[in-house]
Amino acid sequence: MIRLETILTPGRSLVNVPGGSKKRALEKVATIISAEVPELEMQDVFEKLVAREKLGSTGFGNGIAIPHCRLHGCSAPVSALLHLESPIDYDAIDGAPVDLLFVLLVPEAATDAHLELLRQIASMLDRKEVRDRLRAATSSEALFQVVLDVQNEH
Repeated sequence: MIRLETILTPGRSLVNVPGGSKKRALEKVATIISAEVPELEMQDVFEKLVAREKLGSTGFGNGIAIPHCRLHGCSAPVSALLHLESPIDYDAIDGAPVDLLFVLLVPEAATDAHLELLRQIASMLDRKEVRDRLRAATSSEALFQVVLDVQNEH
């Protein structure tokens, strides 16, 4: 099983990210990922995430979104975690605005292991105490540490 800390880095775990809109938040995600993973083009990441949202919102409720997509040129799963400075409208299933985005990019030939990652992220964010801890983190390191801690609790 792939562990989340192997695909997420402190550099891709950001707090107080300006949101504004769903599109702007996804653009920010794409910029952060392409800066840390140079083989992934910012525009590719952005367009693929937006295209995936058009199929149906990845807003899961409770202020959470898990934007995800398959991506050409992506050789291994890549993740990013953003806590927005203020919640944005995300067309989530419960209608609530979103302030936590946990992004997952997987290779085009995605496997069961990649689906398992999505399940891991969703079940972690399903726990209110985890969401509270993520929202309370005041730095990138603290945000990343919450994910590490939660992984190690199991």
